[in-house]
Amino acid sequence: MQLITVAGSPSVGKTSVILQVARLLKQDGLAVGVAKFDALSSDDGRLYAQHEIPVAVGLAGALCPDHYFVSNIEDCLAWSQRQGLDVLLSESAGLCNRCSPHIDGVLAICVVDALAGVHTPKKIGPMLRLADLVAITKGDIVSQVEREVFAFHVRLANPGAPALFCNGLTGQGAADLARHIRAAAPTPSLEGSRLRFSMPAAVCPYCVGETAIGETHQRGNVKKMRFADREESR
Repeated sequence: MQLITVAGSPSVGKTSVILQVARLLKQDGLAVGVAKFDALSSDDGRLYAQHEIPVAVGLAGALCPDHYFVSNIEDCLAWSQRQGLDVLLSESAGLCNRCSPHIDGVLAICVVDALAGVHTPKKIGPMLRLADLVAITKGDIVSQVEREVFAFHVRLANPGAPALFCNGLTGQGAADLARHIRAAAPTPSLEGSRLRFSMPAAVCPYCVGETAIGETHQRGNVKKMRFADREESR
């Protein structure tokens, strides 16, 4: 079977793209399922079920969604094998542009929103820079010039990944994504696999429930800002 990671910021249209791609893969006779990762709540499980797509939903709660993902993705793969699936699409929560839920040897798709602004691609970290494919959504809402400029900035951020426009409502462009997924390498196991990039650091008092503000409460992995006026006074 094949595992595919789909990452992107909130509300860029990941679920809509997955639904369109899953529809095409099912037409080819493939059994497709989704592992949906989110933070506090998600109604997408019901949406996938309405389209007769097996889905496992995991909510990270107070944990970093990326850390929650990497702690559970092996179990999701085992679940998909018990379900007899041919393709498992893992949808990340994508709460920060620093997220990095891509795995070596596993086809990685990043979904970005053409409405986000032409400079957005350079603000996105490994989630975009290390993806194998970039799906650009909402291109129908902007002009042709804006589409081309946005795609150019995506290619600057990740020169090695094809940038494909995909309409989550009409399905236009989903066939190209489905073609890449069909050609992806199988993922029989994740044993010994590694992430393509390290997770965001998460070792400080606030990670484990601290709410008090002040330097006396800041221990562990704490990063402080540098201010120009302080530098000048030294």
